[in-house]
Amino acid sequence: MTAANEPDVRTKILLAAKTLFAKQGFEGTTVRQVCDAAGANVALVSYHFGGKDNLFKALFDQFFPAEEAMEPFRETFKRPAEGVATMIEQVMLYVLRDPDLSTIMEQEIMMRSPRISIIQARAFPIWSALRDMLQRGREEGVFRFRCLDTTLLMVLGSMMFHKRAYYFQPLFLEGPQRSEDVIADTIRYVYGALGAAAPGERGAAT
Repeated sequence: MTAANEPDVRTKILLAAKTLFAKQGFEGTTVRQVCDAAGANVALVSYHFGGKDNLFKALFDQFFPAEEAMEPFRETFKRPAEGVATMIEQVMLYVLRDPDLSTIMEQEIMMRSPRISIIQARAFPIWSALRDMLQRGREEGVFRFRCLDTTLLMVLGSMMFHKRAYYFQPLFLEGPQRSEDVIADTIRYVYGALGAAAPGERGAAT
C-alpha cells in the first residue's frame, strides 16, 4: 500500500459504501461487502476511517454539500422572492445528481437511527437558510402562509419527494418529464402555495 494510491482506494470504498448503504441500508451492509465491491482489503476501512460508523460520517463529509456550497447564493438568499426558487433548484439538482445519498438520509430518518445527528449537522444549515427566507418573505409580505413550521415541511417535501416518482409511474399519463421541467413545475407549485408569483413570471399576466 503506497501513499500514491491511498486516496483512490479511499474514494472507491466511499463510493461502494454509498451504493450499498442506499440499496441495503447501513445495518444490512457489512464492511466486507463494501470492501468486496470496492476491490479493497477489509483492513483498509479501519485504516482510512476507523470503522463502519466513521465510514458513514465520511460519506457526508465527502459527498453532502457543505455550508460553504451555499456561499455563491448568499446575496440571492437575502431576497426571499428569488432565494427560495434558487434553493429549490439547487437542492433538486443535487438530489438528481446523487440519489443514493438522499436515499440514505431518508432511511436513517425513517429509522430514527443514532446517525441522524450526522445528517442534521450537514443538512440543518441549509434547511435553516430556507426557513429564514420563508420567515423573512412572510414578514415582507412577499409570501402568505399560516404556519412557518408546516410550510417549511411542505416545501422540503416538494423538493425531495419527486425522486420517488417511480412508485407512482402506473398513474402517470404524460410520459417522462425533463429534469428542468420538473424543477420549474416544482418552483411554480411552491410559489403558488406561498401566494406569490415565481421568479420570471411576475408581471406576465395582464
